[in-house]
Amino acid sequence: MSTSSKLARGIAVTAVAAGAMSLAVSPATATEVPLTSQPFSGTLATNKSLGKLGPLTDLVIERLRVSDDVAASKFGTDSPIENPVREQQVLDQVRAQAEVLGLDPNDAVAFFRDQITASKEVQTGLFARWTAHPDQAPTSRPDLEQIRLRLDQLTTALLQQLAATVDVRDRPIACTIQLTLAVDSGATSEELDTLHRQALGTAVRNVCTTTAR
Repeated sequence: MSTSSKLARGIAVTAVAAGAMSLAVSPATATEVPLTSQPFSGTLATNKSLGKLGPLTDLVIERLRVSDDVAASKFGTDSPIENPVREQQVLDQVRAQAEVLGLDPNDAVAFFRDQITASKEVQTGLFARWTAHPDQAPTSRPDLEQIRLRLDQLTTALLQQLAATVDVRDRPIACTIQLTLAVDSGATSEELDTLHRQALGTAVRNVCTTTAR
């Protein structure tokens, strides 16, 4: 196969994979289901997403699920969704741990900014849902400090997965294909609704650009 043919084939594969990824997080393909807040399990995510980026995607989805508990702990209180102090603490923690793992700190911080943004998308969406449909609002208020301990555990696990998947994430075409497979299978397995599918799209948008030094 000539060099030009190989290049054309690579571009075609990328286009197909990118199209599949957009379908994976598109609201049009999501199923709306009533959501009630469930307490987090205290265990790391089991592999439900397929492919080499499956374990990383499972953790991202689990973090989004924990965001449901964050929303439930704040709803009906004076606690705002935005918490710049807490967010900076998380990013400082990420920067320090990334150095130890050999990850580029700036790339790791960019990935976790996406996690924070995705979490706020979930919280904002749930606040709106629960305000419009009080019967769907949580009937208990999880302990926010315990939730934050869980989020800290997930931060460490996510960073470890970023380090473990560098070889895949450094190859744009392979990463796009693997991420599409993981996102689509994970969202389907977890039966994510539109809100959580959109947040998942936000959370993984820098996976294929986050590299190690």
